Order: sequence, then structure tokens, then C-alpha cells
Amino acid sequence: MFDNLSEKLGGILDRLTGRGSLSEADVDAAMREVRRALLEADVSLDVVRSFVERVREQAIGATVVKSVTPGQMVVKIVHDELVATLGSDGEGGIDLQAVPPVAIMMVGLQGSGKTTTTAKLARRLTQRDKRKVLMASLDIYRPAAMEQLAVLGRDLDIQTLPIVAGQKPADIAKRALSAAKLGGYDVVLLDTAGRTTLDEEMMSEAAEIKAVANPHEVLLVADALTGQDAVNLARSFDQRVGLTGIVLTRVDGDGRGGAALSMRAVTGKPIKLIGTGEKTDALEDFYPSRIAGRILGMGDVVSLVEKAAAHIDAEKAARTAEKMRKGQFDLGDMRDQLIQMSNMGGLSGLMGMMPGIAKLKNQIASANLDDKVVKRQIAVIDSMTRQERKNPDILKASRKKRIAAGCGLKVEEVNKVLKMHRNMADMMKAMGQGKRGPMAGIAQAMGFGGGGMPSPDQMKALAEKMPQGGMPGQMPSLPKEFPGLTGLGKPTLPGLGGFPGFGKKK
Repeated sequence: MFDNLSEKLGGILDRLTGRGSLSEADVDAAMREVRRALLEADVSLDVVRSFVERVREQAIGATVVKSVTPGQMVVKIVHDELVATLGSDGEGGIDLQAVPPVAIMMVGLQGSGKTTTTAKLARRLTQRDKRKVLMASLDIYRPAAMEQLAVLGRDLDIQTLPIVAGQKPADIAKRALSAAKLGGYDVVLLDTAGRTTLDEEMMSEAAEIKAVANPHEVLLVADALTGQDAVNLARSFDQRVGLTGIVLTRVDGDGRGGAALSMRAVTGKPIKLIGTGEKTDALEDFYPSRIAGRILGMGDVVSLVEKAAAHIDAEKAARTAEKMRKGQFDLGDMRDQLIQMSNMGGLSGLMGMMPGIAKLKNQIASANLDDKVVKRQIAVIDSMTRQERKNPDILKASRKKRIAAGCGLKVEEVNKVLKMHRNMADMMKAMGQGKRGPMAGIAQAMGFGGGGMPSPDQMKALAEKMPQGGMPGQMPSLPKEFPGLTGLGKPTLPGLGGFPGFGKKK
């Protein structure tokens, strides 16, 4: 969602970081471009004016640290102000510190994703926080709205309030709270009705439900693609209902990113959660410092490691590592690695969290690094028999033709996958035999000797130690305790164009 804003701000600040000194005129010129970039990203005009003025005041009067240039200091100021505008990291997450059942009321316009977000939040509270959750639909207007929540509840094995025809929304809320108390539920989620636009009837109904249910949290579910209307939406709901937080949906879309900056600044209410996909597990905490880093091209190493910890099966990873050590890495193992990468957000999602990756946008585009490539590679392996996966040496011309026909691709694509596997297998075999490759050096530098890679908890601890900053287009500087990782310099992608499966588009 923040790609356009990231590209524009990155270009503006890049021109500053190479300067040895900055005059007031240089800062003013840069701030005019920053103002234009924010307005094009649909950030509210009042928010833009306030943001630019604060940055300008600090930039002109900033004391420059000896180890950085004045231009780099401006980048730091912009980053800090982005964080301040988006909120503090401690504001995220749902507050459950109340006498159960804790009522959480979901409000917003029709089509913003309230019902799906209610199910996502229920899954999160059930699986991560180990809470017993009851979902209740108060939407008596939209056709099949109650049935939709009931279907989602059955899919997730989470209880939904039985539907009683003819009840008013406030009465349904009372019944939900009563059922939650009798059933020993920890949390009750109230999915209210929306309209296509703001109107008095919807606001009055929401106010009545709040008076009846006395919810501990009132969350505005807002579409991140809303643009300038997001400000009016957030302000209206806050004045009439009293919001405690905001949930941004469709953050994985191609919106301009202005809604996140505007809503938090105008209402003063924190963005607590963000929806990053259509699946019910695609709901994440909102961390302003991480989002600000991604906007400025600094990456988000901590989120990257958290995704790895959440999606990688530790036992399967240990078995695969042992096979790699013995030089037994087969096509089935490669398929598992590709699926894990897809589950973590695919190539585009992972690269968006890597520091300095925005600087390589053109190189990545020419390398054809899209998620469809990974899906095709998985399809090729799925078209093989179990014997062929274990022993790819038996794949002669006739078998390759059959595999290509089975996955709907050309024989050349099958050959690319086989070549990729050979390259990976050779690398794993060399590592298993104790030959020092890049990963071995990194593991030792991290302090994980003995040929083993760090556990997810160790990886997360390491990522939190690593600075999230650095200047746009650079890898973050690394702490002294990791001497083997210093001097990496700017990230490069050498040879990606020739890497099997990632050739240039034809």
C-alpha cells in the first residue's frame, strides 16, 4: 500500500543524503516535494501542513551528529515524524483487561470488511491469546450478513450467536452479552451493520448499541483505499460513538497509504490492527516504527523474522536441515521451502521488508521476481511422481514431456526447476561437508556455531538488536557483536537474471 509514497519520499531524501551541507533553501525545496508527495498519497491537507512544518523546524535547527551528513539527519527527522504521526508502538493490540465477557464493538461502512475482520479477530483471540470467543452479527439489513458470520464461525470452529428473526440490533447485543455470561465466554465480538455512506440512522443505531453493550473496545474498520474520505469517516464515528482504535483493511492493496497517516493524526486514536490479505490469518499488529521504516525504504527486519517464526514448522525445518547436511536435499524438500516462502507473503511481501530493497526496484522488475514464478515451480514438482522427486536423475526427455503436460508448462520450465534444484543441492552438500559458504559465515558471526541455524526466538532477538534505520538504499549498520556481518554495504542482487526460474520476461 505504501509503495508509491515510499518511492516518492525515497527519491526526495536520496538527493539530500549525498549532500555535504544543507542550506535553508535546500530544506525548503525538499519540504515542497515532501508536501506534494504526501498530498498525492491522499494524506489530509491539515495533516500534511502540520507534518511538513514540524520537519522543517527541526531540520533547520538540527544539531548534526559528526558521523552523519546533514542530509542524513533530515532523513532521520522525517522518519521520527512519520512514527509520531502514525502513533507509538505501545498502542497496538486489543485491550482485554476487563471483567469478562469483554465486549468489542466493530463499526464502519458497508464493504469495509467488518464481518471478515470480526472473524479474523476471533481467530486471533482464540488461537494466539487462548480466549473463548462468541461472535454475534447485529446486521439485520444486508442480505445473508448473519449467515456469512455463521459460516465463518463454523469454518474456524468459533461459536456464533444463534439467529433469531425479527430482533432489533440493540436486542441482539443484549442477548449476546447474556449468552456470553452464561456460557463462560471471555470475549464477545459485536459485528454491527454499515451503510454505503455515513447517515444519521446508522450513527443513531451504533450509539444505541454502545449504550446497551457498554463495549470495552470500539474499533472502526476502515478500508485503506478510502483516501481523503477516511478523515470524515473517522471523525464522525469518533464524535458519535467514541472510538478506542482503528483497524485498517486491504493494506495489501495498491492504495496510496494516506488513510493511515490521516486517520491517526485527525482522531488521535491508534491504528491497532491491519488486514494484510483475505485469509482469516491475515491480521497483524500495527507497529508505526516498522511502517515508517518501510515507507522510507529502511525495511522491517523484525516483522520479517516474526513471519518466519510463525510460518516455519520447526520440526520439519530440523529434518530438512539434517537431510541438507547429509546431501540428501530432494525436490520434495525444495517444494516445502517454496510453499513456506509463499505462506510468508511470497517474494514481493518478503522483499518489501528487506532494508534498501526499494533502491533495487528496477533490477527486481527485470529479474521477473513475482509470486507466479513460485507457483509454477510448485506445479512442476507436483506433476512428478514420488520416485521422480526423490531421484531427479531418472528424469529423461519422455518423463519431462509428461511433467510439462501435467502442469501446463513447457519442458524448458521443467529444466529450469531441475537446474535450480541442482544448484541448491550442491550448495547444501557443500555446507554439510563443512565448506564455508556465506550462510556458514553468517551463522558463526551470529554466534550460532556448530553448523546449526538459530531458532525462531534467537532470530527474533537478533533482529530486534539490529538497527531498523540506516539511510534509504543502504543495509542497516550492524552492531559490533556481529563482526562477521560488517562491511556488507549496499544490497545487490547479482546474477538474479540468470537464476533458474527468475529469468527476464520474454
